[in-house]
Amino acid sequence: MTDNLTEKGKRDLKLINRALEDGDSKAYNELMKLYRDPLYFMLYEKVGDQELAKDLTIESLGKAFKKLHLYTPSYAFSTWLYTVARNHCIDYLRKNKLPTISIDRMMLDEDGKRNTFDLISKDLNPEQEMEKKQRIAILRQIVNQLKPKYRDLVKLRYFKELSYDEIADSLDIPLGTVKAQLHRSREQLFKIMSGVKDAY
Repeated sequence: MTDNLTEKGKRDLKLINRALEDGDSKAYNELMKLYRDPLYFMLYEKVGDQELAKDLTIESLGKAFKKLHLYTPSYAFSTWLYTVARNHCIDYLRKNKLPTISIDRMMLDEDGKRNTFDLISKDLNPEQEMEKKQRIAILRQIVNQLKPKYRDLVKLRYFKELSYDEIADSLDIPLGTVKAQLHRSREQLFKIMSGVKDAY
């Protein structure tokens, strides 16, 4: 089954086996080092926003590491990982595309027919609610390992989905501080996800 893998694919498979069989934190860390930047650039190309691309990279790696036991070496790990990230990105974009609901407008057009128009609905449908809960569950598993000041920021950003400005107002701290601390908290999240001990 592994004959079709390249040298790079075989290297990845060894790391995956070490991670799954031995719980080797260094193996997780190595996988993350290899793929964090390529994943980030792929996601950045899709969303065109650096901060959002970083968020989606964290979430995609979290999903992939959680589902690592589902990977099969019939194809390259990188292909599987990019698919997980791409699907996560599509889910995010679909969830954040404002849905519309059609209602009848109580007026007639020139021909005497009743018009319809669309109103923006901010309510999530059941599938979107499920996606949101899954996204939060992935992050919640690792967030509690952060330092308290970072933990609060991450919860406001990811669980309450506040903007940077809203977080700055809520905590009464400068916007630059919010951005800097969220950057540091992301680095810690990456380390925790890769199984590094004493990441903070």
